[in-house]
Parts: sequence; structure tokens; C-alpha cells
Amino acid sequence: MVRTETVLDSWKTVREDTAQAVEDFPATELDFKATPDLMTFGELGRHVLDAGHALSGMLLDGVDNLATPQFREMIGRYKPQLPERLDSATLASELRKSIETQTATLSTKGEDFFSGMITRFDGQRVTRLEMLQFIKEHELTHRSQMFMYLRLKGIVPATTRRRQAKQKGA
Repeated sequence: MVRTETVLDSWKTVREDTAQAVEDFPATELDFKATPDLMTFGELGRHVLDAGHALSGMLLDGVDNLATPQFREMIGRYKPQLPERLDSATLASELRKSIETQTATLSTKGEDFFSGMITRFDGQRVTRLEMLQFIKEHELTHRSQMFMYLRLKGIVPATTRRRQAKQKGA
């Protein structure tokens, strides 16, 4: 059985590492992308912010069908209302602020809320807790892309730095 508190705490940890990646990346190079057909580093960070905030906001508002032609419009209504381009400090701050507000509100919801069924945008029926886990996994995917960009710039991601520090202390 997956516990809601575990999913929320794990998502907060993932988000902290995403925000740290934004702070670690050269502020003047947010337009960097590995190949022309990929998102820039700044676009990846903004996408994580928008998607996580919007999808969790829809869950909180009781939206139970994401498989609608208006899905993109709904995302636009729920994402943080900020300028499209953000500097590194603002993006990192907004990533942290969003996860704190969304997880704090989600943590007040009971088991009935999380066991309720919704239709995901791909038509699959899932519980709200499963959707929350999907949101976290979506962020992990993009955080991995951001970590790859860090590595391409010669920067070691925070997760590796922590592991290395732990190994030195062992």
C-alpha cells in the first residue's frame, strides 16, 4: 500500500532537487538546450512548475476528467500566473513556493479524496493518489533532463553531491 504522506514527502524532495538544479545552472545560460529539438533548461524548469502546479490544482478542485479537448486550456487556467520567462532565482523560488502550497493543501485531504477515481488525459482511469504519483514521475523525467544539462556544463547534480559526501563520511 502506498501512503499519501510518503508520496507528498517524496515529491517535495524531488522538487527541492529540481529547484537546486535551477540555482546550480549558469543563470546566463537558461536558453541552453542539448539539441535544437529539445526544450531549453529554462523551459524545462518552467514546464515542471506549470505542470505540477496545474495538475495538482485540478485534483484539488475536484476535476475528475482530464481527457477533454479543453485540457490545454485548463492547464493555462491552473498554472501559476507569472511572466513566461523567469530568471533563475525567481524560477527556483516559485518551484519551492508551489510545492509547499500544493502539498500543504493536499495533505489536508482524507483517504476518500485520494481513493477517488479520475480519468487521466490519456483516458486511463486512476485514483487521485495514482495521479499524484504520475505528477511526481513526470517531474522526475524532466528533472533527469535538467541533470543531463547540468552534466553537459560540467556541473554535478545535488543528488550526486549528497551521495559523494555521504561516501566520504562513511
